Amino acid sequence: MLRTRGWIEAWLLLVPGFVFLIAFTHVPALVTIWNSFFTTPRGRRPARWAGLENYETLLSDPTFWKVLKNNALYAAGTIPLSIGIALVMALWVNRQLAGRGLVRMAYFTPTVLPMIAVANIWMFFYTPGFGLIDQIGAALGLGQTNILGSADTALWGVMVVTIWKEAGFFMIFYLAALQTIPPSLVEAARIEGAGGWTIFRRITLPLLMPTTLFVSINAVVNSFRMVDHIFILTGGGPDNASSLLLFYIYEVAFRFWDTAYGATLTVVLLAFLMILAIGQFVLFDRRVHYR
Repeated sequence: MLRTRGWIEAWLLLVPGFVFLIAFTHVPALVTIWNSFFTTPRGRRPARWAGLENYETLLSDPTFWKVLKNNALYAAGTIPLSIGIALVMALWVNRQLAGRGLVRMAYFTPTVLPMIAVANIWMFFYTPGFGLIDQIGAALGLGQTNILGSADTALWGVMVVTIWKEAGFFMIFYLAALQTIPPSLVEAARIEGAGGWTIFRRITLPLLMPTTLFVSINAVVNSFRMVDHIFILTGGGPDNASSLLLFYIYEVAFRFWDTAYGATLTVVLLAFLMILAIGQFVLFDRRVHYR
């Protein structure tokens, strides 16, 4: 009787969470998949069944392929750098050093700033002629730059902003994980004559793998959903050079009001995220769970 009552109480506590999860995650996803097989309703003309027509349009859409290439480059550039910098910062602030609290706060500060505020700060840095980068360049005798206005550098400028903001966020997870490593393991390794690099490679890094898996999945998701700063910095330009997949979905669905094609692009985005998440679990499984 007591066991049954415990199960009932547990399910009553879980039901609200399940309701919100299904209502705001699973149902919208299923509706989006369903809408991708219809045309966009316009005025009094209702949506009609289109089958795979939207997906055929997607395959022949040069903007989609350009945006997808941008997103792949964006992910390849921001994910390893933000995770690597976060790990280095966590190792640094986990040591006994003067002003450690201030250093931790300085590293974490970009994370708590709204993305729009961050974008405006970096807009000041990037402004041609008047921005901080050009002011420093002028002092060094360098010419004027237009990082966000050039198709060759706009995406790289956006990537720098993302790395600056996300590294501090990932650092917190690594710092928490470092503080759970028993000091006795490090002490035993030092007694055996292991150096700092050996301790990091043989003890610290393997014990951080669960955190690395969690952080990497979040980094992948963020690389495909990061869109706020593009509105302020580049607007996706010039000539879609800095446009990412989610920003293109916004433009198609809300600026051009082609909701059916926007739903199709969203399905592709969800498929990419699912494949990447499963791939990460398979890749890191043996490294995370020791056998």
